[in-house]
Amino acid sequence: MGVRPLDPVLRRVRSLGAIPENEIELIRSLSERRERHYPGEQLAAEGDAGSRPRFVVSGWACRQRLMPDGRRQIFSLLLPGDCLGFGGRPPLAGIVALTALETIDASGVHEILRRGLAPGLARAVAAADTIEDALLLDHAVRLGRLTALERVAHFLLELQQRLEIVGLGDHQRFPLPLTQEMLADTLGLSIVHVNRTLQQLRRAALIELRSGVAILLQPEALAKLCDYRGTAAVPANRAA
Repeated sequence: MGVRPLDPVLRRVRSLGAIPENEIELIRSLSERRERHYPGEQLAAEGDAGSRPRFVVSGWACRQRLMPDGRRQIFSLLLPGDCLGFGGRPPLAGIVALTALETIDASGVHEILRRGLAPGLARAVAAADTIEDALLLDHAVRLGRLTALERVAHFLLELQQRLEIVGLGDHQRFPLPLTQEMLADTLGLSIVHVNRTLQQLRRAALIELRSGVAILLQPEALAKLCDYRGTAAVPANRAA
């Protein structure tokens, strides 16, 4: 059986804690409220007070900031299953689709949470918000203290774990629809440096990249290379 549209969202929410089935039904009820976005489309501008709460159903987006000269820094990736706009505050960075993207409008669920009528979902959303902060700290360390080789290895391992949670990868293989330019903007490297680093990892038989799919040939060796200790996206009871 293939992945159904809401599967990543349901898997992600369930990974964040025990949620009663009647609250899970609130998410299932959103299935007809899907919106399609084209690559490069802005979902929310920095400081946009009118941005709506959403779940990402398919495709990848990012939080980013553009410099006056056109350079870009990507702060975080939004993957299938992730939620955005639930914090009740304007976004601190622009949110842009990196690939073709589908989201579902979760305004109705957000209102139910605001009224305190779905405590299980409220705890899950709060946990997701905490995880987002932890991933941002991990990214700051990645940019500030890791070498180019370590950055790429660490980033690939984090993506593998996040995508496995939502059923879009396994312990070695996962989709990677990012261009080398996107990787460069995420990891604070030049495109040439990204290309050189990927080639180095390939020559060491640590990874393969095939038509938008990443394969971690030696995950343990890759983790040792960058001192990867797991991602905050994996709850403690799942990581054990």
